[in-house]
Amino acid sequence: MTAHVPTASDATARTPLLTAEGLTVRRTRDGATMLSPVDVTVGSGEVLAVTGPSGGGKTTLLRALLDVLPDGLHRAAGTVRWSGATVPRGRAARRWRRARCGVLGQDPGAALNPLWRVDRLIGEEFTGDAAARAQRVEALMHQLGLPPGLASLRAGELSGGQAQRVALARALCADPELLVLDEPTSALDRATADLVAEVVRSRRGVPGRGVVLVTHEARLAAELADRTLVLAADPQPAPGPAPQACSVRKPIRPTTQSPVPVTGHPSPPARPPTVPSPSPVLSAHGLTLLTPDGTPLLDPSDLELPAGGWLAVMGASGTGKTTLLHALAGRRPPAGGQLLLHGRPLPWATRLRGRRMLRAVQLAGQDAVTELNPAHTAGRSVARPLKVFHGMNGTAGRERARELLEAVGLAAELSDRRPSTLSGGQRRRVVLARALAAGPDVLLLDEPTAGLDPASARVVLDLLDRLRRSGPAVLTVTHDADTAARADRVLHLTGRRLTTGSPVAPDHPHHDRTEHPGVRQQHG
Repeated sequence: MTAHVPTASDATARTPLLTAEGLTVRRTRDGATMLSPVDVTVGSGEVLAVTGPSGGGKTTLLRALLDVLPDGLHRAAGTVRWSGATVPRGRAARRWRRARCGVLGQDPGAALNPLWRVDRLIGEEFTGDAAARAQRVEALMHQLGLPPGLASLRAGELSGGQAQRVALARALCADPELLVLDEPTSALDRATADLVAEVVRSRRGVPGRGVVLVTHEARLAAELADRTLVLAADPQPAPGPAPQACSVRKPIRPTTQSPVPVTGHPSPPARPPTVPSPSPVLSAHGLTLLTPDGTPLLDPSDLELPAGGWLAVMGASGTGKTTLLHALAGRRPPAGGQLLLHGRPLPWATRLRGRRMLRAVQLAGQDAVTELNPAHTAGRSVARPLKVFHGMNGTAGRERARELLEAVGLAAELSDRRPSTLSGGQRRRVVLARALAAGPDVLLLDEPTAGLDPASARVVLDLLDRLRRSGPAVLTVTHDADTAARADRVLHLTGRRLTTGSPVAPDHPHHDRTEHPGVRQQHG
């Protein structure tokens, strides 16, 4: 059921830009309903926020509206209209998207051609001359806090937050009538997220313009939306100034039960967090990071992660947080330094690490689309490290994979689905379950709660709290203060230095810049 709340403008309500009636999505192979009938209305000058739990169908709704559902899903019913005229599926819908819509997907990095320069990516759809295009690109980059030097970089050289803003600039460049945004602030620090929010706010009330915004952030929806559409397994109040309540029955929903043990041993009894062992399980000495073009990201530094410890790293988008994780994981060797695992040298490159070393250090990366093989189901992706590192095959491996998926808050039924039919938050948790399947000594997590609703995020964070008592040490890159608050220590990567302080935005005026004894900056 969809309930509409009148907006402040009756004229807007009479002449909506976008409407959808009875939009229904089913799975092709068995007819299972993935999105129950939903009605959508976006009036001229309106911002519609779409909220709900991870896996509730928000991204599926956007894809159905735009006629870009992935293989395995199809629109079983419903009609989409633009300014009152029906938008047929297929070529007509494609022409409509190109002419009227600017779209920022949930996985922007995967949607950008990694070989194209940023200025080309942003200005591709602009129809003016070269000078006007360059001016438009420059203005959008400035508006979104992207430094001018990024224009000459290729998409593959960007951080996750930078890629997200480049994709947004690309969606905005031709000044589309309808702007469709899927979790546009999920990988951004607060200051940068505010820039994105201002872009949405600037379109609110503009005749002939509308925005559909998918977000888990109640604050963002409340600040920006004229109306809110809630997709949920059960009726719940909608955040935002003028809620549009909607209860969508789903056959699959994330579980919030206590996670099954993922270390192969009984879960430890509940108790206050233990003090981490002073003995480092992973340490780096003289760690130096550069961008692919040689720009310094981190001056020589020492870093120690004790057994049972949880270290969070925060910092503005583009400061090198993901590069730090990739260096420790062996994906992108640093410019200098030494890495030790349990006090013994650990090669920087994965190709030089033996099986035990590969098992011991596991990374759950930020870009869930490229992390997962699109041809493999969630269960198969999680079962693979069980086979490679532990020799677990057949029924035992499949059952263990389901247990791991349930541990991160995913229903066991999702094990048979491929990444393209999962939500962004579900894919992120599949990546985490796969990393846990290896039984690592060190777990490196890049924005583990981005794109998750609060309940699902708590499931993940509670699991990590339990695990580290007798399992892996955890190093988390995050922009989320709630995630950082779970850690024993919070470091900020800013000004090519690692400094310690409270989990606040790096540019906060009261940010504590005193260095932690365990994080030493080398000079000279």
